[in-house]
Amino acid sequence: MFELSQVRCFVAVAEELHFGRAAARLNMTQPPLSRQIQILERILGVKLLQRGNRLVRLTPAGQSFLTEARLILTLTESAALLARRVAEGKAGSVNIGFTAASSYSYVPELVAACRQQLPDVELILKEMVSGDQLKRLGAGEIDIGLLRPPIPRTGLQFFRVKAEPMVAAVPAGHRLARAATIGLPDLAAEPFIMYAPYEARYFHDLLVELFSRAALAPVYIQHLAQIHSILAIVHSGVGVALVPEAAENLQFSGVALRPLADPQQRAAELYFVWRDDNDNPLLPVIAAIARNLVGGA
Repeated sequence: MFELSQVRCFVAVAEELHFGRAAARLNMTQPPLSRQIQILERILGVKLLQRGNRLVRLTPAGQSFLTEARLILTLTESAALLARRVAEGKAGSVNIGFTAASSYSYVPELVAACRQQLPDVELILKEMVSGDQLKRLGAGEIDIGLLRPPIPRTGLQFFRVKAEPMVAAVPAGHRLARAATIGLPDLAAEPFIMYAPYEARYFHDLLVELFSRAALAPVYIQHLAQIHSILAIVHSGVGVALVPEAAENLQFSGVALRPLADPQQRAAELYFVWRDDNDNPLLPVIAAIARNLVGGA
């Protein structure tokens, strides 16, 4: 099999049609250049060049080989450049898990920032609940998780990217919709749409703690996993709910979102998580972008 150095020598001679100029272009002398071409012709079993005293011409075989030889050199250079860019964290791909609610605000911000700063990087987004993200991180199926606590302390690195308050969601025609803020006792007195204990465990546990601390016991009439589904039921007038503030970005018609009157409520947190033994060069780069978004918030 021929070598890349022989292909480079052939392309230089074929383009210059002069051994002296080709040798100068390659920063070498003529004799080794001629030997490289002869070796290449012997390997291929064909004559690539017709040599005269003052004239060099391509044979028909040489003309055909020149097209492919240029392609080989281009692909080689592209492969080397891509390898360097991947090693530098400027190209490649990364698998990112995210919760449904995080797609209302933080995920679009992160994706937009990555596309601007890393245009050659492929972001593979996978929606899943936090528990599934932790399993996929452990199995190496995703590189980054955007998930809710609790987070195991061993084998993972993480930092918080979002802490947003919960807001009351009531039908637009409801009497509470006219209030500037809504208290927990007012919500607990209404039919309440609760989060499902597994599919939306984080929000379920958050609200249970919130009502328990206030010594309130709402009547849960539905248990749903997705925030947009909860808002749809609120819109129907069946009951009220609590949703993260980012739900405002959904602009759900027929639903009024109001701040809670309780200033001590616990915020809904979102964390950027990755395995500490993951060697994907993109991880520290994207983590830096994520941290910058937190700092600019």
